[in-house]
Amino acid sequence: MSLWRTVPNLDALNQMSTGNAVSHLGIEFTEIGDDYLVARMPVDHRTQQPMGLLHGGASALLAETLGSVATYLIIDFSRQQGVGIELNISHLRSIRQGYVLGRVQPIRVGRRTHVWDIRIDDEAGKAIAVARLTMAIIDRG
Repeated sequence: MSLWRTVPNLDALNQMSTGNAVSHLGIEFTEIGDDYLVARMPVDHRTQQPMGLLHGGASALLAETLGSVATYLIIDFSRQQGVGIELNISHLRSIRQGYVLGRVQPIRVGRRTHVWDIRIDDEAGKAIAVARLTMAIIDRG
């Protein structure tokens, strides 16, 4: 059984990301499962720090994007909104080129908080970073 309240569609998720930080960093949603999402991000001039390595802030943006979109797919967006209240990320390995793949899965999905586990790997499946994102679910004004 699917976790998602809103039926996810890769084209719609990628369209939603046009013209903001997600598209500026080249993040693209690539896979949807019953309880997970996957997105990839290039390691290039947009996401590297001055020494040529993947910038930790870019990894954090990928992690928060995945968790935020996952929350969006669960809540009643006409009445509620999800806002990130805590992001913890550990950078495990550096990478200079190629793509990283982020995968988000739920740790806890409650009425007022969602906690997400995000793993970021390189194309060979080696762990680059791990993150935990807590989202608060608030009522729209």
